[in-house]
Amino acid sequence: MSLSTLNAISPIDGRYRSKTEPLALYFSEEALIKYRVLVEIEYFIDLCEIPLPQLSGFDANQFKNLRAIYNNFSTEDALAIKDIESVTNHDVKAVEYFIKEQFDKLNLSEYKEFIHFGLTSQDINNTAVPLSIKDALNNSYVPEYKSVLECLKELALEWKDIPMLARTHGQPASPTRLGKELNVFVIRLEAQFKVLNTIPNAAKFGGATGNFNAHHVAYPDIDWKAFGARFVNEKLGLHHSFPTTQIEHYDHMAALFDCLKRINTIIIDLDRDMWTYVSMEYFKQKIKKGEVGSSAMPHKVNPIDFENSEGNLGIANAIFEHLSAKLPLSRLQRDLTDSTVLRNIGVPFGHTIIGFKSTLKGLHKLLLNEAKFAEDLEQNWAVVAEAIQTILRRESYPNPYEVLKGLTRTNTAITQQSISNFIDTLEVSDAIKTELKAITPSNYTGI
Repeated sequence: MSLSTLNAISPIDGRYRSKTEPLALYFSEEALIKYRVLVEIEYFIDLCEIPLPQLSGFDANQFKNLRAIYNNFSTEDALAIKDIESVTNHDVKAVEYFIKEQFDKLNLSEYKEFIHFGLTSQDINNTAVPLSIKDALNNSYVPEYKSVLECLKELALEWKDIPMLARTHGQPASPTRLGKELNVFVIRLEAQFKVLNTIPNAAKFGGATGNFNAHHVAYPDIDWKAFGARFVNEKLGLHHSFPTTQIEHYDHMAALFDCLKRINTIIIDLDRDMWTYVSMEYFKQKIKKGEVGSSAMPHKVNPIDFENSEGNLGIANAIFEHLSAKLPLSRLQRDLTDSTVLRNIGVPFGHTIIGFKSTLKGLHKLLLNEAKFAEDLEQNWAVVAEAIQTILRRESYPNPYEVLKGLTRTNTAITQQSISNFIDTLEVSDAIKTELKAITPSNYTGI
């Protein structure tokens, strides 16, 4: 059976493939192999630039040809490496052998033993993976995040003057404004994005147990720690972790996943609020010709986009949480549990991208039902009680909270007229009564 979107086990490679396909450039098996090749080639070039004595005669004009190995990397190249792996039963060793074959083709055979020189497989994996994450964040994640953020900003501005009944504990509360409530999510998302940008894309590069043992024994006069830091920080644009064991300790990666999870949680909070506003008829939804809202009830237009987003972001968070909890744990200098877990990094990114796209789709469908906002406010005049009792406190009126409590905690409907009648009974000046009567659920919205 050939793999297709219909028979893929995971929905991110099946039903949602059109939304997640760009992530294959960073998290597929082929992508991982390509990033490994990139690191191996750039490492070899750096050894030439030290230069090591045996590489001092290497023609720098060949660097372009070497970089072409990963710049022109193809699916056929990845398959060739998988064929080698079927014999070696080691994925990184297969990459080394593949590059050696390319050296033979370039008539560079005399230098090929300096491919993967002094390294362990984790020097490659623990640079290739954070490099792929960095690229995925910059090229796929951030654009989708910013699309949601900019949409929220536009709606917050568009609806900044729409008064809205707030609900705390699900009960009518002091009025607010729709734009302000959306702006809350904008500020929360921006705060977490700032945190995200402070988290290093850390990489381990230091030999079998992190001490550059093999490098040092072969060339004791070279400062290999400085070399490793320069290679990782400057050549790869990552953050060099040192000292380490055989593997990166993943603390920064765990922090990254925790931050991505918090951003997703904020979007889930938004999804649930927008879903509730739709159910309260604060919003209608744009209807697309030919679409079916319910298989049984023709009248329905369900808020499925917010539901889809919540579900996908929930799955993403569950996996991000496991990754951040598991990856920093390794027995002694290294066990293999990180390797299999790292192969799943693309999964939460995929569900996150699906979630972002669904939230954005849901936001674009919203049609403001301003009459419903006004209706809810008009039916809840009791919410101005806070304003009245606060002004009475200012005027040193005796027991204002208790007085308003007595008025509003009854089974009798509180209306504009009953509030006005109550104000008339207060022993305050006419100016204060005028001030109090000017307060309405629609204008008592704060700053």
